Amino acid sequence: MTESTEQKLTILTIDDNLYTLDILQHALEKANFNTVAASSGEKGLSLIMEYGLPHLAVVDLNMPPGMSGFQFCRKVHQFSDLPVIMLTAIDEESTIVTGLESHAEDYVTKPFNPGELVARIRRVLRRMGEFTFEYAPVTKVDDSLSVNFAKRRAIICGESVSLTPTETKLLYILMRSTGQTVTTEFIIRRIWPHEPVFEDRLHVHMHRLRRKLEARDELQYILSERGQGYAFHVGLGDPEAS
Repeated sequence: MTESTEQKLTILTIDDNLYTLDILQHALEKANFNTVAASSGEKGLSLIMEYGLPHLAVVDLNMPPGMSGFQFCRKVHQFSDLPVIMLTAIDEESTIVTGLESHAEDYVTKPFNPGELVARIRRVLRRMGEFTFEYAPVTKVDDSLSVNFAKRRAIICGESVSLTPTETKLLYILMRSTGQTVTTEFIIRRIWPHEPVFEDRLHVHMHRLRRKLEARDELQYILSERGQGYAFHVGLGDPEAS
């Protein structure tokens, strides 16, 4: 794992306007981000499949005739909790509300100020946590565990294990804040934003995820913090620690 202070964070930009993509690339690289650009939602998903999840995506809302920004978000959120900032010329209140409630962390209308957008990106990353593992299609946690989020699979001691969409998102959320406790309230809000969910439901999914990742006695990655939430750790080996 690479420390967040030593790595450049990667931002995926998706827009069908190549001029907008050039502006985004220049502003983000000037701010010391790595950039990956796509001219459609479909191409954005293909890049994720090929290279792995970025740390954040800036996504145009309307990209005719293909996948819209909302559709892209629905697809990518089937296997991650990738932070998204919507960038669009549409400024209708209902559209903005839908974007913020269901798909995105922030909403920026065109024309936009590149410096302000960079500031918004930094604010979202600070709030959500920086995924500090290497940007790759298969994320290596340690010698025993790797994760392919896009394909919803964990590789545990060389054995491939299938993860459900909920388990994959849970793992992503915890790994995004490795070493820190993520509150139960925050996790529930991210996984089930529009459903009244009790903690017992989260506990069931977390138990199943832990059973898959920690099938061997010497492995332990997820700790329960009683009354608070859960924390993902690397290098733990004492099952009694939880």
